[in-house]
Amino acid sequence: QVQLVESGGGLVQAGGSLTLSCEISERTLGTYAMGWFRQAPGKEREFVAAIGWSAESTFYTDSVKGRFIISRVHAKKMAYLQMNSLKLEDTAVYYCAVGRWSSKWSDYDYWGHGTQVTVSS
Repeated sequence: QVQLVESGGGLVQAGGSLTLSCEISERTLGTYAMGWFRQAPGKEREFVAAIGWSAESTFYTDSVKGRFIISRVHAKKMAYLQMNSLKLEDTAVYYCAVGRWSSKWSDYDYWGHGTQVTVSS
């Protein structure tokens, strides 16, 4: 059984920072990529960032490039999303996921329940 649990969301003022964490509980998944997605009210789930198994490969959606940093620590089975210079439009429920190296949500097999991030003016 694979379980992902996100934490670290909350309320932050525009321009502030938050770091999201994702804890992975799994037996044997082999090598896998990890992704962060988000979904704002009334909008579709969108890709935010992904990191490969080696943790050397990362990519981001254009709107967060230069502001967000994705990372992972295999020994702790953790992944992180450091979010800086937050904007109002970053408000959403953020999900971590495990799957193939991709920006498509359909390429990810396991998902957490999400953590709310709210950016206020």
